[in-house]
Amino acid sequence: MNLATLDIVIFVVYVLALLGIAWWVSREKSGHEKDTKDYFLASKSLPWWAIGASLIASNISAEQIIGMSGSGYKLGLAIASYEWMAAITLILVAKYFLPIFLKHQIYTMPQYLEHRYDNRVKTVMAVFWLAVYVFVNLTAVLWLGGLAINTITGVDLTTAMIFLAVFSVAYSLYGGLKAVAYTDIIQVVLLIFGGLMLSYIALDLVAEGNGVLAGFGILTDTMPEKFDMIFSADSEHYMDLPGISVLLGGMWIMNISYWGFNQYIIQRALAAKDVPEAQKGIVFAAYLKLLMPIIVVLPGIAAAVLYKDLARPDEAYPTLMTLMPVGLKGLIFAALVAAIVSSLASMSNSISTIFTMDLYSRFKPQESQKHYVTVGRIVSLVALIVAMICAEPLLGKFDQAFQYIQEFTGFFTPGIVVIFMMGMFWKRTTANGALVAAIGSAVLSFAFKMWFPELPFMDRVGLVFLACLVLAATVSLLGKAPENVYAQSDAKIDHSTSTSFNMAAIGVVIILAALYATWW
Repeated sequence: MNLATLDIVIFVVYVLALLGIAWWVSREKSGHEKDTKDYFLASKSLPWWAIGASLIASNISAEQIIGMSGSGYKLGLAIASYEWMAAITLILVAKYFLPIFLKHQIYTMPQYLEHRYDNRVKTVMAVFWLAVYVFVNLTAVLWLGGLAINTITGVDLTTAMIFLAVFSVAYSLYGGLKAVAYTDIIQVVLLIFGGLMLSYIALDLVAEGNGVLAGFGILTDTMPEKFDMIFSADSEHYMDLPGISVLLGGMWIMNISYWGFNQYIIQRALAAKDVPEAQKGIVFAAYLKLLMPIIVVLPGIAAAVLYKDLARPDEAYPTLMTLMPVGLKGLIFAALVAAIVSSLASMSNSISTIFTMDLYSRFKPQESQKHYVTVGRIVSLVALIVAMICAEPLLGKFDQAFQYIQEFTGFFTPGIVVIFMMGMFWKRTTANGALVAAIGSAVLSFAFKMWFPELPFMDRVGLVFLACLVLAATVSLLGKAPENVYAQSDAKIDHSTSTSFNMAAIGVVIILAALYATWW
């Protein structure tokens, strides 16, 4: 094993502390039994700081840390666009989407679709999300997390995945979203501190002990191509990040779908007591996102200097960790595992929420609250087991798992964004129009992939979005105008925000403009 005794002690202390805190925050008052609001929405009582921290902890996991570091190793800083563009996307979500979702008092995204459209749309999207969360998201986190543990400690890959699954279950299965959200505060602190330390030491190693600034200067001097934010058409990486489309094209669709309509992300905001509290939490998360490339991309670029011949780009981050001194290695290892188990817990909780509240309760409407909570716990456990079984067959052959995830989800995200945005902001949209957008997204995406393989997937996402928009509008106009009361009322919601929110939003825009102006 590559971990010294001190490293193992630090890691064990972290595990025990996390479990203790999770069980402590999950306790209930004497005589009170957890109901679905307690378990799936943390009793609608999450404060802004817990919402913001949990959003980031749920987002930053193995596919982010390992996958984006791998993409940093191969592509360079340009992959940070996913992080930096997400910051401004979060501001838009907080201002325009959250007031609508919280007005509906929903548990899940499919529930909103049932309110706005009908049960057909809800069921189709609920089944879709369950499949993606289990066979794409959970499998990716387990596989990449297991790969990291295997590289660092030498533990067998299967054993590592089992450990991650058991750990996430141990602290989240009883307490539900409350346990996940409040322990995420610790996870984020550990993740940021550990990530910054790894970047610091990696840059110092690049500079052969002459400091971080010298190391960064060596990176920019020896590999200037790694700091191109916008690739030209003749770049070998253009297919992954196609030039100006990163700023004006399909990445917007990817980000809006992920941050605005993704259950295991937005569920934290749904658990806020009111709209202003949720908005403050999302702004907090937006500023944390601006910091993330230093933690997840920069180490990958440094690894491209320190290790020029890695077999797979995704080995960059775990390999760097083996260079860390005793004690610090244990802390950074704990930070990595923290990110992994946090996302596993968040995803499995959201899977159980969608299955229980959108599908199971429809067929068993008279069951008790205790029964639904029990079903949710069972579903969480089963989802993790299925993901473990499918992880290697689905992901073992990819050398950049992050890019695989983006391309796969890109087949469906155009339709998702059309369904939600037209439903929220155009009262004439019909359920049939929404279904056509959902089906058209998959069909058109596969058609573009087959007939125009030279088209970058991000451009494909943008084109399919526009096509689905036209399809949904055409079908809606040809059909009868919806009589659903939500179709009329959603368009009248007040989207005004506080002065502090507006100032924070302007700050995000200014920082983003400065970053892109510097690294264009």
